[in-house]
Amino acid sequence: MLWGGWRGFTSYFCAMLRNDIICALATPSGMGAIAVIRLSGKGSIALVDGVFNSTNKTKKLIDKASHTVHFGTIKKDGLLLDEVLVTLFKDAKSFTGEESVEISCHGSVLIQNKLLQLLIEKGARMADPGEFTMRAFMNGKMDLSQAEAVADLIAAENDAAHKVALQQMRGGFSKEIAQLREELINFASLIELELDFSEEDVEFANRDHLVQLLTKIDKVLTRLIQSFKVGNVIKNGIPVAIVGAPNAGKSTLLNALLNEERAIVSEIAGTTRDTVEDEIHLGGLSFRFIDTAGLRETTDTVENIGIKRAFEKIEQAHIVLYLYDAANPESDLETHVNMVMEKAGNKSVLVLANKTDRAKAPVAFTNTNISPIAISAKEGLGLDALQDALLTLADTKALSNNQIIVTNSRHYESLNLALAAINQVQDGIEIGLTTDLLAEDVREALRHLGNITGAIEPDRDILGTIFGKFCIGK
Repeated sequence: MLWGGWRGFTSYFCAMLRNDIICALATPSGMGAIAVIRLSGKGSIALVDGVFNSTNKTKKLIDKASHTVHFGTIKKDGLLLDEVLVTLFKDAKSFTGEESVEISCHGSVLIQNKLLQLLIEKGARMADPGEFTMRAFMNGKMDLSQAEAVADLIAAENDAAHKVALQQMRGGFSKEIAQLREELINFASLIELELDFSEEDVEFANRDHLVQLLTKIDKVLTRLIQSFKVGNVIKNGIPVAIVGAPNAGKSTLLNALLNEERAIVSEIAGTTRDTVEDEIHLGGLSFRFIDTAGLRETTDTVENIGIKRAFEKIEQAHIVLYLYDAANPESDLETHVNMVMEKAGNKSVLVLANKTDRAKAPVAFTNTNISPIAISAKEGLGLDALQDALLTLADTKALSNNQIIVTNSRHYESLNLALAAINQVQDGIEIGLTTDLLAEDVREALRHLGNITGAIEPDRDILGTIFGKFCIGK
């Protein structure tokens, strides 16, 4: 059945995997203080035993206890390659769920390559990208969503992304999906039973109870789907477009936020002719600021291209900062602000009154939705208030409340498909569809939920795509 356990499938798929020993550098490539070479597969310890010379010669590695570390040397043809520490993981008590060894050596690139070459000569092979994590998945050490979280954890560039990836890797998201599937499977079994007794015209699955369950699942799936908006910006950063008239101080603001001379600053109007992007971390989140060309009428072909790109960035951004020169505001300022707000649609727009340290009086706006934040990018004034406003707009209440947040686009797609199938079942019950048609929609929902965690047979291409993004040693 489609809702059969994924462990059964993985056992079948494991039999198809090459039963060999893989090895790879688990630490970043290049020179460092130390390097770690990882091996996994039946016979890994015996293979290392053949090249390792322990300072304690009373026992071979194969006779040592799991989770122990041993000091010694590795030689080739009597020539010392390095002094190393060897860590043992026996009886599937490892990351991959199979016998594993980690060799900690000095971080010389030459030593790393010589040791890897020796291990390959003795019968190991270089691991494919993500193969260690793929073996962990196949051996039931983690489900598919947890395996993907490993890659997210490695790639995390801010505190929020780290927190969400760690939560998912520890099974928070998986447990929620598994609970939904289990409850749906129980009803699916009763519906299937009705099909077996279709000639008897009996009803095993109480339709009222099914409606209640579907309503509950609908709410959970909707919440998870809506969390993707937060999850996506946590994972990829929040794009913030800085727009305004020429010489308003956009490039100066970008440099002030980054605390470096990232963009060219000049008194000459139209200096910025293309977008300039960089990223900073605020409150554990990544904000990707985009300095754009000044918005004005111009006959300069290159500058016009930059202005066109500025409007494109407004459409792509999650937050738009409209900056104006408070000391010398443009005559049609409010018209420009209203135009940008209209272009931004339902996105957040913050209006910034720059150079307020030189302004004689604040600009009065007839549009009550325009409430400028007073700053001086050059003097660093008002930047704390701007950063607080940005964090407020980021809206990470779900993160602070430890709610499950979806960050993976594959999961997001499967959740949407599962919700569509659930809605089909709800509609079917309402119009009185026959049991066989209801059963098909229930199967469809289970299939999409199972795709998230690997509870059903994953497509080989999907597995290749997921694990192919990992580094070699993971």
